[in-house]
Amino acid sequence: MVSSPIGIQSVTDTASTRLASLQTAANYQSSAIALPNSPLFGTDGIRGKVGDLLTASLALQVGFWAGVVLRQNSQNLGPVIVGQDSRNSSDMLAMAVASGLASSGLEVWHLGLCPTPCVAYLTSITNAVGGVMISASHNPPADNGIKFFGRDGAKLPQSWQTEIEAGVRSQTDLYIGQNAWGRSYLRSDLVQNYTESLKKPLLQNRDFAGMRIVLDLAWGAAVNLAPAVFQDLGAEVICLHDRADGDRINVECGSTCLTSLQAAVQKHRATLGFAFDGDADRVLAVDDKGRPVDGDYILYLWGKALQTRQQLPENLIISTVMANLGFERAWEKIGGRMIRTPVGDQYVQAEMVRTGGMLGGEQSGHILCRHYGITGDGLLTALHIAALVQYAGVPLSEMVSQSFATYPQLLRNVRVEDRDRRMSWNQCTAIQQAIARAEAAMGNQGRILVRASGTEPVIRVMVEAASTDLTQYWTENLVLAVQQYVNN
Repeated sequence: MVSSPIGIQSVTDTASTRLASLQTAANYQSSAIALPNSPLFGTDGIRGKVGDLLTASLALQVGFWAGVVLRQNSQNLGPVIVGQDSRNSSDMLAMAVASGLASSGLEVWHLGLCPTPCVAYLTSITNAVGGVMISASHNPPADNGIKFFGRDGAKLPQSWQTEIEAGVRSQTDLYIGQNAWGRSYLRSDLVQNYTESLKKPLLQNRDFAGMRIVLDLAWGAAVNLAPAVFQDLGAEVICLHDRADGDRINVECGSTCLTSLQAAVQKHRATLGFAFDGDADRVLAVDDKGRPVDGDYILYLWGKALQTRQQLPENLIISTVMANLGFERAWEKIGGRMIRTPVGDQYVQAEMVRTGGMLGGEQSGHILCRHYGITGDGLLTALHIAALVQYAGVPLSEMVSQSFATYPQLLRNVRVEDRDRRMSWNQCTAIQQAIARAEAAMGNQGRILVRASGTEPVIRVMVEAASTDLTQYWTENLVLAVQQYVNN
């Protein structure tokens, strides 16, 4: 366990020690903040455009009320660990959240630039009461977000998020102790603990000597860590977009745009390549032929390896409603079982805990393997997929070709800036009727998923069918129905 640099005195929270003046100030600031009618917390914390939903005032309030909730649910008052990605707004939001946490009486350890799973890991191995990451993950530079972790490194329980939001909206009474002012410390030294934890399981059995690996770091949170870890394990590393750049994070690079990685893998005759998103909690791969390898293939290949080693209880993989039917049927063919959850790694993680599952994830590249980590971790996943390829002694392209063929799947995004309208799309009768017609026409030859994104201002329309023609026809039909709803 990593201990605090100073002693922390526990402060008892009781109704009798309520600070009326601080409550009044909180109420005043809350009333001055324009809040949407829909919930602040989405599938991955609070996320939105900076200066619109996300402001320093909101971040201060969120930090304060998060501190109150963390104190109320903790017996021992350790620090809160805060990390951030490279966005231009991340410094401002991190400082505002830290100020709110300190005003609630909690100590803050600021890691600086680091991946989201680094915050989760360090929160779990220290005496921290929680963690906070300032990032909008794969979103464009103008967006940002605030996501929370509990003391176990898992996403904060929904009930705690509800309490935080209630405090921000001044809908409940919450209390703090008198004179409980916290302090803030720069603890970038702790990041090394995270990198060592990534390498440790691999150092004993395997190195990457002879492998040439291309890394697309998306101008984001992994720029300082990922190249060093792969090099320490013996790989020759070629990097793309490898500086922290808040103006270009995720812009035509990283896991949302594989074009440059595909070209680089082929140009350099690389063994394979990996593309991270802005906070490095997800990763997609590119094989030696320059072809994309998404989260479905990563889950299948890693799951098959764990199954062979008898390390996958009940041969169970947890995935989401986005997982391709080709993946599911191929996994079942080799004796596997799949449980689908709603989109969002928090739902995958919750189902893994409920069922005892050891491997789960999303097609988008959020992968969780409880043998090695507690949350989705792009860097951890990349290291283990590279190790699988090295162990197999055959190219990744061959491993993919021998796994499964995907059903044609098409995903279209319809931009909807109005958050309340976006989140209430399912109340539109015309859209529901269009979905019913498509489902009846395709029968068991396809799947449809329409949902409001919890991380971006879009409604996502996904159609998967046995033929490309069916997929394209019903996708266009449903997109038109959503667009008509948006424009009415």
